[in-house]
Amino acid sequence: MKITNIRTTVLKAPLKNPFITSLRRVDALEDLVVIIECDDGSMGYGEGAPTPVITGETLGSMIATIEYIKPHLIGLEIEDFETILRSVHSLIIKNTTAKSALEIALYDLKAKSIKQPLYKMLGGTKTHFKTDITISMGEIDKMISDSLNAVSLGYDTLKIKIGDNPQKDIERIIAIDNALDDSITLRLDANQGWTAQESVELLHALEKKDIIAEFIEQPVAADDIEGLKYIKERVQTPLLADESIFSLKDAKRLLEMQAIDYVNIKLAKTAGITQALSLADLSAEFGVKCMIGCMLEGPISVAAGVHVASAKADIITMIDLDAVSLLASHPVQTNIIFNESEIILSEDSGLGVSYTPTIN
Repeated sequence: MKITNIRTTVLKAPLKNPFITSLRRVDALEDLVVIIECDDGSMGYGEGAPTPVITGETLGSMIATIEYIKPHLIGLEIEDFETILRSVHSLIIKNTTAKSALEIALYDLKAKSIKQPLYKMLGGTKTHFKTDITISMGEIDKMISDSLNAVSLGYDTLKIKIGDNPQKDIERIIAIDNALDDSITLRLDANQGWTAQESVELLHALEKKDIIAEFIEQPVAADDIEGLKYIKERVQTPLLADESIFSLKDAKRLLEMQAIDYVNIKLAKTAGITQALSLADLSAEFGVKCMIGCMLEGPISVAAGVHVASAKADIITMIDLDAVSLLASHPVQTNIIFNESEIILSEDSGLGVSYTPTIN
């Protein structure tokens, strides 16, 4: 299978509701899709969501990155997989989401070339997963209503977005907790919105009310490594690092410092599947469990995350792959089941998705 062309298109889809965090508001999905074509007619699909406030990438910069790498891959054989991957990562630094979209498409093709679902190629066996769902930040009544609606749809784990106002955040969490049954698990995500001291004070206030979330995700700025350690040493609530970890070097530093309890793996930050797998392995060496998460992505990227979760199911024990459920509609064809909290991988070779872009 020889690569003959690499092209990009934009996947657009409306959201059911605005996606609101302490960092941004998004009303519609606008992701880059990478399509790799081979001489035997095979096509591989990849996807990445531009998230300037986290990865520094825009749709334009991602397209430029793909176009820069493209001529170096044309003519290469998919069977020479490791050489291709090295080229992708050595030709340009950073640009992690663009590289991830390209890598996903390459892994899709590689699995198709051996006629296996990607999760089997990666050594996985698990096919059924349950994801949480994100409750966007807003007024308390709206967040309670959204939480109750999510529970009615079958979700038993909610990730609550907070981080714009510490006192209001406490009120939000207490109100949501009071409105829900004890069987519902809460995850908290402040998206870098607090200081280390605020984090300790807020979490202590919640813990005194016997509200101990499954974790607090990235409460402080991404570069505040000492702040993470300060928090971990002073609270009961487990601490999960997200924006602080892009590379294996980032993770190793935090794990060696014992500054976190959990690691959040996102393909858009790890520059794709290869380093995501390595990050799971590194976390396992330190006895630290992982969550696999996503940006505001469509079914192609989310599918890739699920395949990775299957491959490392012993260490990736938490699933935050709700982005498809947030979409009002999407034009991606897939035999993967996305049924609210339930995700079931198909036996199709590769990712199990296909995409025919609209021609304008």
